[in-house]
Amino acid sequence: MPGWAGSSWYFLRYMDPHNTQQFVSPAAQAYWQAVDLYVGGAEHTTGHLLYARFWTQFLYDLGYVNVEEPFQQLIHQGMIQGKSSLVYRVKRTNQFVSYNLRQGYETTVMHVAIDLVDKNNVLQLEAFKKWRPDLQDATFILEEGQYICGSEVEKMSKSKHNTIIPDQVVAQYGADTLRLYTMFLGPIDQAKPWDMHGIEGVFRFLVKVWRLFHPEQGATFTTEMPSPAAQKIIHQTIKKVSEDIERHSFNTAVSNLMICVNELTALYCTNRQILQQLAVVLAPFAPHLAEELWQLLGHTSSITQEPFPTYEEAYLQEEAYEYPVAINGKVRAKLTFPLTMSQQEIEAAVMTHAAIQKWIQGQSIKKMIIIPRKMINIVM
Repeated sequence: MPGWAGSSWYFLRYMDPHNTQQFVSPAAQAYWQAVDLYVGGAEHTTGHLLYARFWTQFLYDLGYVNVEEPFQQLIHQGMIQGKSSLVYRVKRTNQFVSYNLRQGYETTVMHVAIDLVDKNNVLQLEAFKKWRPDLQDATFILEEGQYICGSEVEKMSKSKHNTIIPDQVVAQYGADTLRLYTMFLGPIDQAKPWDMHGIEGVFRFLVKVWRLFHPEQGATFTTEMPSPAAQKIIHQTIKKVSEDIERHSFNTAVSNLMICVNELTALYCTNRQILQQLAVVLAPFAPHLAEELWQLLGHTSSITQEPFPTYEEAYLQEEAYEYPVAINGKVRAKLTFPLTMSQQEIEAAVMTHAAIQKWIQGQSIKKMIIIPRKMINIVM
């Protein structure tokens, strides 16, 4: 049979790979059913899904499978874009003119390997001449002694010499950084530009996680009841990350983890209960680091065997709200009041507060508008 046939029903074979009598038994089908989630690039899945649906329905009509539709949910992953580096060859010569000087010359644009260009878009001249045999005698028109390359964000491809080699990123930053950064880039279904400055930020976040668990004085974990502030932070994070994972919003999940670590760091949190939950929530995103942290906490089993924590609504209840207080539409102060206070009590507290008094200075107040859990506006 043609190659398309095999590539269009392999997911059925995965249900029962050791069966020598059938490609899939009724018992295996009843257990696995259809594929829960199919993730792939639009160019690949458009063709593949057409054939996969055809073959599944064909096999269903013959009675070999018990589902008509092979996939329950489809996500088209966005394309990772790369920053291309460009050089400008003077036509009919082997001379290259720097980016800001090119207007005075008739040039053709050529893509150059990004590893020959530093973060400031400066071309390594000798490396460039060794890059290809036809460039050995290349000459350059420089600006202030340097050759500045142009740049453009476009599809990553070998022809544009703008691809990123994952092994090199892993060697420099670790596998968890690479994994986390690909999720942090943006929504899974949208095109996203790769930026090495961004990956450095993700690496610094993982360093901050490590320091939270392992400060300079060494890892010491407290076992008393966690503070209400720490409980609120971790349960907010569990709730948000759980919801983000369910809707495949991994970039916002990473963002919420970053907020959590910053807030726990500000609390100097060393509570074992809180940090254990954080490690488990982090594990799907940075599994290698999370495994090490789990062992640091004294566990001998793998963190992958731990159930994902669930949040408790009681820890998410707000007791107070910080109101921005505007005077004639311009915010002049931020005041925190218990949610149990009435509007009359809030109004009285605002009028006597020193931060507001200095702006009023005895002037008459026309009205005060209080929007609960939003803002306060004083009109003079």
